[in-house]
Amino acid sequence: MMRNGSPLMIVEDNETDVMCMKRAFEKNGVSKPIVTAANGEEALAYLNGETVEEDSSGVRIPNLILLDLNMPIMNGFEFLAVIKADERLRSIPVIVLTSSTSKMDMNDSYKNSVAGYIEKPLDPEEYSEIIKVLDQYWSLNYLPTLN
Repeated sequence: MMRNGSPLMIVEDNETDVMCMKRAFEKNGVSKPIVTAANGEEALAYLNGETVEEDSSGVRIPNLILLDLNMPIMNGFEFLAVIKADERLRSIPVIVLTSSTSKMDMNDSYKNSVAGYIEKPLDPEEYSEIIKVLDQYWSLNYLPTLN
């Protein structure tokens, strides 16, 4: 997935969903470093260099963020508002991966410049198909250099 050493970030408070996504990446042979955050506040701390976690290449800025909307402390919309207002972070592609089927949530996500909106599958095995399609698309897509 993607063409440089940047990590992929999953911002998700549900550990089961994180585990399913990681398994789906593994099943599809995607070996990108994966950084996880349980809410928007943790994700921002990572992006701003306030945590010690970083992948072995030292690259902190992910070239794709998979974002849940409904999280404690700082939800997905609050997180989007902050990163899309930040000159350094605004061009990171964000895919919303959420259980929300609300048209308002979808519209508000796109108003915040997300690259896509995907409903979480009910069957954990279906994550593999989602990751496969994301991998295919993002492998072909050229991304801006952020680091």
